[in-house]
Amino acid sequence: MKTCSLNDFMQELTPWLDKDHIRMATVDDNGSFIIQFMDGMKNVYRIDDCNEAQVRNVLKDLKQKGIPVEE
Repeated sequence: MKTCSLNDFMQELTPWLDKDHIRMATVDDNGSFIIQFMDGMKNVYRIDDCNEAQVRNVLKDLKQKGIPVEE
């Protein structure tokens, strides 16, 4: 698991933000952001500088980009 800020998280994911690279995005019961990539890789992030509403907005944005989101 990687701990990072929301800004760092978004910068890291920007090159991969499409349905051709990301299989699914979700937030687990512990608040960890999980990204599953098409190649089978899975990254788990603990975003330490935002609240639940901000994380939900990120999920909403991913969904609008065509990325499957499990809520």
